[in-house]
Amino acid sequence: MKRLLLALMLATATASAELVTKTVEYDHAGKTFDGYLAYDKSASADAKRPGVLVISEWWGLNDYIKGRANQLAQMGYVAFAADMYGSGTNTTDSAVARQLAGSLYGSPEMAARAQAGLDQLLKTGLVDSGKVAAIGFCFGGTTCQALAFSGAPIAGIVTFHGGLIQPTPDNLKNVHCKFLILNGGIDPTVKPEAIATYLNALDGAGIDYQFINYSGALHAFTNPDATKLAQANGMTGTIGYNEAAARRSWQQMQIFFNEIFQKY
Repeated sequence: MKRLLLALMLATATASAELVTKTVEYDHAGKTFDGYLAYDKSASADAKRPGVLVISEWWGLNDYIKGRANQLAQMGYVAFAADMYGSGTNTTDSAVARQLAGSLYGSPEMAARAQAGLDQLLKTGLVDSGKVAAIGFCFGGTTCQALAFSGAPIAGIVTFHGGLIQPTPDNLKNVHCKFLILNGGIDPTVKPEAIATYLNALDGAGIDYQFINYSGALHAFTNPDATKLAQANGMTGTIGYNEAAARRSWQQMQIFFNEIFQKY
């Protein structure tokens, strides 16, 4: 009965939400970026809300990521989906995506571009700067880690099927937030030995984290288009949609947000 009542309350809140969505152009390092802002029309600077930065998969800022920002806005958050490539660039070609994302992996620019998006979220004037999180999908999950390791003033990160950035003593000292890492149990891109090394480093530094494996889930398990993208790009067996893992991981994110934002 409690679950039914909660579902009805959430459905009512979603139905009554009137979203404001807009493209936000901003500059970083001499380059123009087109982010995506979403929030409930009732949001105001007088009653600031938690904010969520959203970082895309390596495909770029597409309708899937904008849809995730809309979902967050329906939940009462102010969401900003950062543009990691510039000019709102996105693709469905893995070769192009690999080139775009590859230019940022291992570079300080990865965290810098995420920070530029975070700055835009805070500039809305609608966000409580003490209640900000970053979430990311695949490449975006990796980017969220880079942002945390850079020392960004955020309360938490959520990485959905993201690659792992192996921590160093220097970047672990910069972390001020909690981690929620949601991983595909059969994701061939995230090796068991890499997970063990990563978690040992977080344990050694006393980082507050949760790591959850979803059985039967490949890389990109939250994206409903992942199986189709896999077929089109010769990535079958690497990426694929998993409805149960997608649903459960999104629910886990909400529990995490309730904790770090002290919502209840």
